[in-house]
Amino acid sequence: MEWENLTSVSDFFLLGLSQQPEQQGVLFGLFLPMYLVTVAGNLLIILAIFTDAQLHTPMYFFLANLSLADTCFVSTTVPKMLANIWFQNQVISYVGCLSQLYFFRLFVMLEAFILAVMAYDHYVAICYPLHYLMVMSPGLCILLVSASWIVNALHSLLHTLLMNNLSFCAAHEIPHFFCDINPLLSLSCTDPFINELVIFTVGGLAGLVCVLCLVISYGKRKAFSTCSSHLSVVSLFFGSSFCVYFSPPSVRSAQKGTVASVMYTVVTPMLNPFIYSLRNKDIKSSLRKLMRARKMHSP
Repeated sequence: MEWENLTSVSDFFLLGLSQQPEQQGVLFGLFLPMYLVTVAGNLLIILAIFTDAQLHTPMYFFLANLSLADTCFVSTTVPKMLANIWFQNQVISYVGCLSQLYFFRLFVMLEAFILAVMAYDHYVAICYPLHYLMVMSPGLCILLVSASWIVNALHSLLHTLLMNNLSFCAAHEIPHFFCDINPLLSLSCTDPFINELVIFTVGGLAGLVCVLCLVISYGKRKAFSTCSSHLSVVSLFFGSSFCVYFSPPSVRSAQKGTVASVMYTVVTPMLNPFIYSLRNKDIKSSLRKLMRARKMHSP
């Protein structure tokens, strides 16, 4: 009966990035502009690609999906964190926590898959320009993106269902700013061996496939030399995420995990719009057209 009572969790408490009251205003003032810039930048890229027929190509199709994934990705965690700071309420319901876990896992892995697909697209465009349109056909592009959504939706569902089967102890304080796998596993009163096994096997395999695609695609010197900025952000995303999920428990700490999580959950989605717009003539041209059209229709 005692273990049955432990499973009936109603709420968790997200401790956030800091528990110091004097730091809450600083954190709110820092992350709110970052969130707004991320959402606005990614939505502008989606709008520019959608409205400009010249951008209806495989590369920009993948970029629009990356921007959509970034917008959903950052919106899964940051608004709840900002609301907790503003209302000084750290509570998140059990259902809300598992829902956040599901969508976070979905969009973080979706971003990894799309980054790998974009690397392959870039590789084909640089190394096989004459065969590019034949290789990257519309059917293949839709298949790659659809498969990424479906595979990661099922992958995220697996993690969420396994987490739902665990029992949790009396202390429901999560030393994080969102419901992630490792902090939740640390609160479990039952053996999380199956959960950890799935993380290191299924999750590790998925991450390894993405990394191999990136390494193979950027292995050519010609491809590497044309995408150093993109590769730096990809390295930041994968490097920080691997530190969070695949570092040995002996060197893992809540503080280091939180800092690394900020890097790939907040910083990377914010940098992507700048990399793909400020250094892309087609995107900048399309954005200027949007601005001119808005001025013409404004009273």
